Amino acid sequence: MATAPDQLPSGAGEIARTYPDVWAAYAALGKACSEAGPLDRRTARLVKLALAIGALSEGAVHSHTRRGLADGLSAAELRHVALLAIPTLGLPQAVKGLTWIEDITDRAPERG
Repeated sequence: MATAPDQLPSGAGEIARTYPDVWAAYAALGKACSEAGPLDRRTARLVKLALAIGALSEGAVHSHTRRGLADGLSAAELRHVALLAIPTLGLPQAVKGLTWIEDITDRAPERG
């Protein structure tokens, strides 16, 4: 199910409102990619978070953190992804990722 434009961050919401066919195609691509392999939803969310950290995409880190919490991942699990980035991406990039994760997790109740 696609996210309603009013529930998206401003940039994505604007694209969804202005170009609904483009947004629908983008959402369908995301769904097809998620369903193309054997990873469960939880694992896929952690991988997407790691990719967002590696890409230095603050918005995507925020998004995947929010979605991870909604999927039942704990703040500790999400923060662990940033720590795992240290040897591969370097401390500065991992700290950025951790900070972006904590932008969201510090506002949400801890789930374990």
